[in-house]
Amino acid sequence: MVKTLTREQLAKTIDQTLLRPTATLLEVQSLCVSAKKNHFAAVVVNPSYIAVAKKILSGSDVKICSVVGYPMGANTIETKVFEAKDNVKKGADELDVVINFGMVKSDNYSYIEKEIGVIVSVIRREQMAEYNKHINIKIVIEAGAMEKNEIKKICKIVEELGADFIKTSTGFGARGAELDDVRLIREVVTRNIGVKAAGGIKTFKDAQALIDAGATRLGTSNGLNIIEEYVEIYGK
Repeated sequence: MVKTLTREQLAKTIDQTLLRPTATLLEVQSLCVSAKKNHFAAVVVNPSYIAVAKKILSGSDVKICSVVGYPMGANTIETKVFEAKDNVKKGADELDVVINFGMVKSDNYSYIEKEIGVIVSVIRREQMAEYNKHINIKIVIEAGAMEKNEIKKICKIVEELGADFIKTSTGFGARGAELDDVRLIREVVTRNIGVKAAGGIKTFKDAQALIDAGATRLGTSNGLNIIEEYVEIYGK
């Protein structure tokens, strides 16, 4: 195996995630402490735990990510805009926004353009006026539920409208990220936009394969295991 990333670089691809609806306060606190210790890119928590994460991660290099329209994506545009704004107001640095899958399946791409466009424009406007920081916006497409032509159309829309990442999966769908998903997305978009692979990433081998395929972030609840396996192979 060829070493392609340092431990620090690998850690900065990891969004350590806890979105289980039964996640407890103690579990979220533990998640944040371990993310801070390992210098992960971000923690991903449900909106009700943003304040908890902010308190623990204040002054660290770990970003706080929360979700919008999770996990079904069927909320109205107005609801998603409110949730996105509220998440940032409470301290989120990044947003994982789930698109309306039903509208994709209805071939209603004008709705998808409006949904993404409104959320991006509102957050971009307010990040300058109020937050004084760049808010990373990741658009979740649930690749496992989409046809290849649908993925291609969505990805082009996401990049054109100025989001920062395309995310493969919610982690609550029929399946998680696959190498072919990442490769297909990378065929469609430029290197100006990130690709976040999520769902089912359990080992360093999984992580390395997805990074090799073009992923720049990994959404996983197994970040600690991935780092431990890396250390076992390469040392610190």
